[in-house]
Order: sequence, then C-alpha cells, then structure tokens
Amino acid sequence: MLLVALQVCVAPVNAQSRDPYVVPRRKMVQQAVVGSGITNERVIAAMAATPRHEFVPVNLRNKAYLDMSLPIGGQQTISAPFIVSFMTEALDPQPTDKVLEIGTGSGYQAAVLSPLVKHVFTIEIVESLGNRARATLKRLKYDNVLAKVGDGFKGWPQYAPFDKIIVTCSPERVPQPLVEQLREGGLMVIPVGERYQQTMYVLRKKNGKMQAEALRPTLFVPMTGNAEDNRQVKPNPLKPALFNGDFELTKADYPFVIGWYYQRNVEPIDDDTAAQGKRHVMFSNDKLGKSAHMLQGFPVDGREVGALRFAAQVKLRNVRPGSSRDKVPLFLFVFYDENRKEVGTGVVGPFIGSQPWGPTQKLIRVPVQAREAILRVGLFGGIGEFSIDDVKIQAVKR
Repeated sequence: MLLVALQVCVAPVNAQSRDPYVVPRRKMVQQAVVGSGITNERVIAAMAATPRHEFVPVNLRNKAYLDMSLPIGGQQTISAPFIVSFMTEALDPQPTDKVLEIGTGSGYQAAVLSPLVKHVFTIEIVESLGNRARATLKRLKYDNVLAKVGDGFKGWPQYAPFDKIIVTCSPERVPQPLVEQLREGGLMVIPVGERYQQTMYVLRKKNGKMQAEALRPTLFVPMTGNAEDNRQVKPNPLKPALFNGDFELTKADYPFVIGWYYQRNVEPIDDDTAAQGKRHVMFSNDKLGKSAHMLQGFPVDGREVGALRFAAQVKLRNVRPGSSRDKVPLFLFVFYDENRKEVGTGVVGPFIGSQPWGPTQKLIRVPVQAREAILRVGLFGGIGEFSIDDVKIQAVKR
C-alpha cells in the first residue's frame, strides 16, 4: 500500500519536472475550456494533451496558457484556447474524418485535431509560418497531419472531398472552392464578415447547398490572398469607431451582444433602466476567479490619430475587487502594430462600489506605431454588477 501511495504521489512530481507547463495547462483547461462551457470529453482531452507552449514564440511562453491570442509573426496570431476548443467542438470531429484546415498559423489547431480525426490537411499562405509549423508538427510527431504553403482560398483539391473543413482566418464570404471540396453532409466551421465584425458559423452541406447556423460573434485575422484582394468593405483606420456601442442593435433568438466578441457572463438588458435608449449591458459575477468580459477590435492609424476621446455611461452595484486588488472592472485599450505586436495600452477605471448611471470619459493616447486596437471591458475578476451603456470613441488628429 505504501509503495502504491508513493508511486501515485511521485508520478505527478516527475511529470511536472519533465514538463513545467503541466500545471498551467491543466488550469487553462479547467478555466478557459471546461469553465467556458466545452463539454465534449474528447476535445477536452485533446486540449489537455496539446503543448501550446511549443507553438508560441519562446519569448511569449510565459503567456502560452493564458486564454488569449498571441502574435506568432507574419501578421498572424495563435487563437485563444477557448476559441480553439469551441471551434473544435463545433466541428464534431470523428475518428474517421478527413479534415481540411485553412490557416495553419502556428500549427496548434492542427495539433489539437490530430488525435481526434484520421487525417488533417492544413494550408498556410505565409511561407515562413507554414514552414515553421510543418517542422514543429513533425518534431512533435503529429504524423497524421500534412501541411503545405499555399492560398487557402483555393482549398486542396488533390485530397478532396473532405468530411470537415475548419477555417481559422476570416474571409468576407465563404470561398466557393471550399464549398465544392466539402463532401455532401459535411460540416464547415468558419468566421465570416467584415474585418472587425465577424460571426462564427457552422455550415452543413445538404443537397449541394450550404445551410448556415450562426454560433457567436468573433474576431480573426483576415484570410489573405485572393479573399482579401476581393474584399468589398475595407476598414478606415483614420476614423476609428465602435459598433453597437449603445447596444440598441439586437437579433431575435440571438443571446449575444451584437458586435462584441468573446463574451463571458455578460447579459444584454432590455428594459427601461438603460442610461439612454432601451438597452444596456451588465456584467455580473459572484465567484472569485470567474471571468466576466467582452471585447471589440477596430482599426486606428497612430501616424494620423494621436488620441481617442472615450466616453461611456456606467452603473455599479456592490462592486469590489476579486482575489486581488487588481481584479477590478475597467475599460482596457490595447494597441497593436502592423505585425500585431502590442505597442501600448490605455485604461479607464477602475470602478468600485455602488452608483447610479453616470458619465465617465478620458482621452486615450494612441502610440504612433499603432495600426489597430482592441477595447476590452468587464469585471476582470471583480465581484458585483457592472453595467455600461452608450460607449463611444472619437478620433483626435495627431
């Protein structure tokens, strides 16, 4: 009995000494995957077994198991763990599936799919990324993954038809070659829309036609090549603005706040208690460590825009810090350069206590290197109810 007990106790210690990321990976799965509603046991197991730190730059490995996207070079990013698990679950991977992935990036999504399906075929348009991902996948012995460099818009007709297709970059419209290469009855998971206003869809091919189901708002890097060359609606970085910042835009039987992504524990409120109009948004949390937030991206050219004039209406009810003093509600602007590397931040808040609706405003400086930004808002681990309405930004020339 003593020997068995020692083996049980020593094994995890030995595993952690070989892989120092065991604990943070387990925490990531518990909080960002299971804690965010993923229930497919095979997907959860694949997320727990896949070493995400092997797919991010060495200087960012300390952030590998945070639920956030990270730059990987070539103006591309590795998706946040929740989004990877969400898309994988939506794809409904089966052991006999032949899957096409568009947008290899770092290779992480292909690695997660590898133990879940029979074959993964993955295409990356950025040559340096494609070659690096192929080498990483080979080194880690994901032997059922075949990677190549090419324009994913065209698919991979040599190996078609595919049972499933997963697209990890966003075109304005679903590429017709991918529709043609999906087998009858197959599934495609794809983010579609304007550059900063996208919706994740699952498409089912029935009688040669694609039946679409909207899953949630999202934000992905654009599908480059043919898809981007033919994009009809292009963003204007000289006139940054927020979409649906007054929260009046809604859709029947759609539980999300339109225009805002990665929503956790946020509720659109439709009654007469809004600061203006009929609707506002409320973040609520009564448990330590629980996430409550959402975000929106927008273009901004720091060479021409020197600052953003920010304004919003805020209401608080019994708001206090979470597990530490920095776990508090606020608005956080994060600015990125042309390579999607973080170049600066701006903060509005924190907000503590209770108060009726009241205005908050601030001038947010824009780094000259900035080409795009993300506004994050929420409780960020704080406790209580944090309501917002009429959120606006206005460009101030440099």
